[in-house]
Amino acid sequence: MKKLLYIICFSVTVAFSIGQSSCIRADISGETPQDNFEALWKIIDEQYCFLEYKKEEYGLDWDKIHATYSKRITQLMNSKELFEVLSDMLNELHDGHVNLSSAYGTSQYRAWFDNYPRNFSDSIQSNYLKKDYINTSGLTYQILENNIGYIYCSSFSNGIGDGNLDQTLKELECCDGLIIDVRNNGGGNLTTAKKLASRFTNEKILIGYIKHKTGPGHNEFSSPHPIYLEPSKGVRWQKKVAVLTNRRAFSATNDFVNSMKQLPSVTIIGDKTGGGSGLPFSSEIPNGWSVRFSASPMFDPEMNQIEFGIDPDKKVNMTSEDIERGKDTIIETACDILKN
Repeated sequence: MKKLLYIICFSVTVAFSIGQSSCIRADISGETPQDNFEALWKIIDEQYCFLEYKKEEYGLDWDKIHATYSKRITQLMNSKELFEVLSDMLNELHDGHVNLSSAYGTSQYRAWFDNYPRNFSDSIQSNYLKKDYINTSGLTYQILENNIGYIYCSSFSNGIGDGNLDQTLKELECCDGLIIDVRNNGGGNLTTAKKLASRFTNEKILIGYIKHKTGPGHNEFSSPHPIYLEPSKGVRWQKKVAVLTNRRAFSATNDFVNSMKQLPSVTIIGDKTGGGSGLPFSSEIPNGWSVRFSASPMFDPEMNQIEFGIDPDKKVNMTSEDIERGKDTIIETACDILKN
């Protein structure tokens, strides 16, 4: 039986100014369907950070999951059938941040956002952006007809330059308020999200806490480590801000919304975010498939888990009447709040 050494590596060098790196090594023997099933189940059992939390929230029993899904494993099943079973098992975690990647594709828990209203339309958004919008460093911005500044951030995967941020905020400084739209932003780099958030505070502020796994037990974590948002040294916005959210705003975007929610001049408007705030962690099972999941839980300043998303200050859904008129109910609500 072939022996495969797999390595689990986790590094956080830039996220929220935390510098930490750890690497766990373990020997896994065998490449049968059962071997791969056991390896994946054990990795989640020992390293995934939300097992106890989700047991409390919706009754997740990871030992019972093992008993249920092991019955679906046979020695004669092919790789595609194995991938389907392992994907189904991971979906029991109800976590869009958990993915198994293979030659057959990447598993995804789509109910994370498919069970909720979309609350976003790029065709309606174009009615507000018009044709003379500006796009720079992943940010698209425009001054709306009511003199409200509008910035759409579709992803935090690409870096946002400080010089570009300075220029963007200077261009919008004549506006009465600012909308930052992060709907449908699936996340990306935490440092990029933090860089944008730092433009909206004039003082160092506590935005939450993080814990790190210290052992294989479901409750083996370090003490909470505080996370602060430092004010940028560049141009900082001094007027009111509305952040627009929907269920497809998750991962680093979820953390961005949590940061902005702690600032007194900011109102979060729209739908609850998608969640997924645990810092990503990658590993591999014997057949070479990779699995990505959360291993370090993050909390708001009151030590509330933000894994399942962040509630807006003002809950708003796009209405069918507004959609027929080519209007975005969430943008319109944000404008009313900023103007008044």
